[in-house]
Amino acid sequence: MTPEFDAIDRIMRRGRAIMLAGLLAVAGIYVVALRYTPPEAHQGLAFKIIYVHAPAAWAMEMAFVLVGVVGALYFWLRDPRLDVFGEASATVGMVFGTVLLTTGPIWGRTIWGAWWAWDPRLTFTLLLYLLFAGYFALRSALRDPVERARFGAVIGIMGTVLVPFIHLTVYLFNSQHPLPVLGRPPCPPDKPGCEPSLPWVLLKPLLLSFGAFTMLYVGFVMTRYGIGLRDAATEARDAE
Repeated sequence: MTPEFDAIDRIMRRGRAIMLAGLLAVAGIYVVALRYTPPEAHQGLAFKIIYVHAPAAWAMEMAFVLVGVVGALYFWLRDPRLDVFGEASATVGMVFGTVLLTTGPIWGRTIWGAWWAWDPRLTFTLLLYLLFAGYFALRSALRDPVERARFGAVIGIMGTVLVPFIHLTVYLFNSQHPLPVLGRPPCPPDKPGCEPSLPWVLLKPLLLSFGAFTMLYVGFVMTRYGIGLRDAATEARDAE
């Protein structure tokens, strides 16, 4: 085995180790969240789906933003490894996006009484997901690797621009989606209609969930990146 393949195998082994650690962390956090945290005052037990839903949204958006970042770097450096990483990050982002778009309707059915509402945040999140579905459809239709990398980078940059707009939808539009719970100040007593911040007993496992899902993202993307590098190296070796 060549040094190049040895290096790729090391990346994949580290990725699998981080992925396993992330899965164990997620399992432990869910045990704590489901068994030892009290029901939320307004939503009851249904609120506990936030420990999957919100971290999945974070991981999906992080993955798609990084596709755009490495896409912009690709136009500057022309390094094909950046395209390999971008595809790996987009793949992982689609996995977390599927989790997000599955748990969201389940939560919405419990709280809103409907599986889906064409709320601005939900609609633009679905648009982002479909944009990256088109990313993979376009990549599969292009045979030239340079052309595939260029078009993939453009779509990645488009997705990166869309992510902050999704966060602003709850402020820009009349949205029924709840406001972000992180960093929200406590409600003053003279504003009874304001949405309160989370108590620490509910916030702590949520923050830990964000950390565990970040670890999962790193493990997944390192493993998928190693697979992409190995496929590219094998293709280059066979072409010689």
